[in-house]
Amino acid sequence: LGTKAFMSTRPELFQGELVAALAMVERGMATPDQMKSSWAGALGQPQFLPTSYLEHAVDVDGDRRPNIWTSVPDTLGSIAAYLNHFGWQPGRDWGYEVTVPAEISCSFEGPDQGLKIRDWEAMGIARISGRPFPDAERDREGYLLMPAGRSGPALIVTPNFYVLKQYNESDLYALFVGHAADRIEWGTGRFKASWGRVDTLYRSEIAAMQRVLEGKGYDVGGADGLPGFRTRRSIGDWQKKNGQAPTCFPSKALVGAIR
Repeated sequence: LGTKAFMSTRPELFQGELVAALAMVERGMATPDQMKSSWAGALGQPQFLPTSYLEHAVDVDGDRRPNIWTSVPDTLGSIAAYLNHFGWQPGRDWGYEVTVPAEISCSFEGPDQGLKIRDWEAMGIARISGRPFPDAERDREGYLLMPAGRSGPALIVTPNFYVLKQYNESDLYALFVGHAADRIEWGTGRFKASWGRVDTLYRSEIAAMQRVLEGKGYDVGGADGLPGFRTRRSIGDWQKKNGQAPTCFPSKALVGAIR
């Protein structure tokens, strides 16, 4: 962490984290030898950076020190406090696996294109389990999520999904956390839809395609080489405009075609 504070592409971020780590020691929250972390300073079981520890770590087991390394109560309580801070809505699910009719474009994906869940139902989107959406959810907003485009499961997610993304920006990370929780709590099985094979691409190849799409007026969320929802739906829009069936996911053929 100290190295990254002075030798990295984001020194201002890591300098603040280094100061926060020193504050943890100064306040007696942990000794330096107890502060086990990742190479970039993410601490303990929740992988909190030091500023997150200072803001969100809580003492649940009653020893007057938030211990996110070896105390399960403190670890789980600290994660809960973090999610609560970012707006977790108790009593709501994070999302539901669904089927999306072929005539519904995958480019409807994204947290800025939400509809009431009853409106998604009216478009033909249904839970893959065959059960109806909960009555309490049908008049609330939901969002289409297709993390692999047409090559993987589709979901209608609630705002709680995007609270999970405050913890880690990866769609797949948040999806798998929610899915693992469902399997623990409800005993649900795997995703019903299969994950199809997708082409292996270098980030540089995807970034080059993103820059071309940006030049054509598409909002891809930045040319970072990562196929986030803005990139996925931009691909779908481009495919539709060019007479192709939208897949909403990068492939070698698309990288070659979008020039």
